[in-house]
Amino acid sequence: MPRQSRIELPGSLHHVMARGIDRQKIFYDERDLFHFRDRFGDLISQSGNRCFAWALLTNHFHLLLKSGNEPLSRMMRRLRTGYAVYFNQRHKRSGHLFQNRFKSILCQEDTYFLQLVRYIHLNPIRAGEIKTLQALAKYPFTGHAYIVGDLKNEWQDTQYSLQWFGSDKQTSQARYIEFIKDGLSEGKREDLTGGGLLRTAGGWKNLQDLKMRGESMLGDERMLGDSDFVEEVWKNTHGKNNQAKISDGKQYSLDQLVINASIHFKVEPSDVCSASKNYQIQKAKSVICYLAVRILHYSGSEVANHLNISRSSVSRMVSGFQQNESFQQFLRSLHLAE
Repeated sequence: MPRQSRIELPGSLHHVMARGIDRQKIFYDERDLFHFRDRFGDLISQSGNRCFAWALLTNHFHLLLKSGNEPLSRMMRRLRTGYAVYFNQRHKRSGHLFQNRFKSILCQEDTYFLQLVRYIHLNPIRAGEIKTLQALAKYPFTGHAYIVGDLKNEWQDTQYSLQWFGSDKQTSQARYIEFIKDGLSEGKREDLTGGGLLRTAGGWKNLQDLKMRGESMLGDERMLGDSDFVEEVWKNTHGKNNQAKISDGKQYSLDQLVINASIHFKVEPSDVCSASKNYQIQKAKSVICYLAVRILHYSGSEVANHLNISRSSVSRMVSGFQQNESFQQFLRSLHLAE
């Protein structure tokens, strides 16, 4: 099954993420961070795209962008390629720096804009790279410091973010800071980072309840939004690459496989794509690998990239897979029984 094309609609909001190959570092020190930040800022200015939030972490980055004159895919290709050339030359290395394609999620703006700004800007604290909000306000490698006013740049659209909190700058900054503080206790937001159906359902528990009731909803791993939003985007893109409802036939994305296997094996979706050696998680991975490669005809590379494992691990799980009654029950629940 070929991988899905990106959805790029003019003026649409995108949460963009990319990480180092095999989760390796892409920034060794502040010189690397400043180089990437400045290169990114130049490209934002040149492309006509808009940036509202961003965060650079040791082995990955997050961006919240609105598409403009230049397609995001082209700008991101220029950013990643240019930075990789710099990084390899400076650190005397060769080969790929980033793990495959960057991830871009088309977002329903009115519902998720502020949540994404907060989620992205709190990433350095969540990852343990910054300890406090006070330190974050002076940290030059996330957009938060530029919104609260401690740092300045010419390319981040801070005014648009602040206008959600009021028309007076001082008041809106104070409200923004309180909004960020309220997010410190949230932890990982599965409804913002999980698969398409996971995001559409509003989180793992809601999706479990939906599945148990035998209900279905529209979802697409390329989007963050409700069913109406997903359907509207599909219409605007002429219905290309539509994903089936969760209870429907034989077209399943890898995200959908992960979600359904997680429910079947009673594990968290995020754990399935982690390095955990837990027995149930390994069983879920084996089932996903076998189904994806042997039945749904994904390539081993696609599956490996999605599960954050090696291509050889996928091959080993597929070749060593043994079917049993539990597996057949799972197939029947997906309407894929042979």
